[in-house]
Amino acid sequence: MKAVVTGGAGFIGSHVTEYLVIKGFEVVVVDNLSSGSLENINHLIKNGKVKLLIKDLKIFDDELRNAFNEADTVYHFAANPEVRVSMTEPRTHFEENVLVTFNVLEGCRLNDVKEVVFASSSTVYGDAQVFPTPEDHPTKPISVYGVSKLMSENLLAGYSDIYGIRALSLRFANIVGPRQTHGVIVDFISKLRRNPKKLEILGDGTQKKSYLHVIDLIEGMHIALEHLRKSSARYEVYNIGNTDWISVKEIADLVVEELGLNNVEYVFKPATQDGRGWLGDVKFMLLDVRKLMSLGWRPKLSSKEALREAIKWVKRRS
Repeated sequence: MKAVVTGGAGFIGSHVTEYLVIKGFEVVVVDNLSSGSLENINHLIKNGKVKLLIKDLKIFDDELRNAFNEADTVYHFAANPEVRVSMTEPRTHFEENVLVTFNVLEGCRLNDVKEVVFASSSTVYGDAQVFPTPEDHPTKPISVYGVSKLMSENLLAGYSDIYGIRALSLRFANIVGPRQTHGVIVDFISKLRRNPKKLEILGDGTQKKSYLHVIDLIEGMHIALEHLRKSSARYEVYNIGNTDWISVKEIADLVVEELGLNNVEYVFKPATQDGRGWLGDVKFMLLDVRKLMSLGWRPKLSSKEALREAIKWVKRRS
């Protein structure tokens, strides 16, 4: 069996790559290493389990096309994840998210790849009107990042319908765990290393979201894909998140506690009148994961437990 993982040297992608190696797959990682790190998969490359193609997925040529040759499944996890950048540099997100997804799907079509798993995002819902938010909730993204993920989902659904590719869109909550290099935990720890007496918090601190450990994500991905393979459906969408949520202020408290600090002054920096951290920031996010749970999946760690584990990992490496 052969799998291709785009963005396979990144935070989540490297965990997917490790999982596939354990399952006995021959794995080709396609990554330009702009945000991913060779360190994440170097042990697999040295053991001969993984081949790495350092490649810009925005450029479709024979080398990229051939990377998908004889692949059974493609896991498309390459993307620019920075929501804030998408608002100031929208072309970057069109090229690195939408164009890249098109190129990946073309590689699949031209090589008769049977399956594609796509890393989508909860941001496709925008400011949800229902909590927890189910998969059939209207999609009205409020950031170009969210728009780019929704456009990519539509490309996936189209290629599935037109060319018969079995496809899975997974709408992620906030994923945390080993190897993460950005996000609220990294931001807080970095700031407190510089000044342990004061912490600048983007937003008013009441933003509330769901956090899922990357290992729970991988298990959910596996269960969703196995179910799709056994069903008559060609295309499915699943939320993958936790059953609870936590505020940014509570996350700050966790980080301060884990760093062993006291009397830290919180300075809140809302970017909007309603207290968001930045333009395009979804203030409240809690996904309805009952569809995936109906298949037997359930997160092992709560949002708070997942965050605490991630904080410990980031702390040891900062």
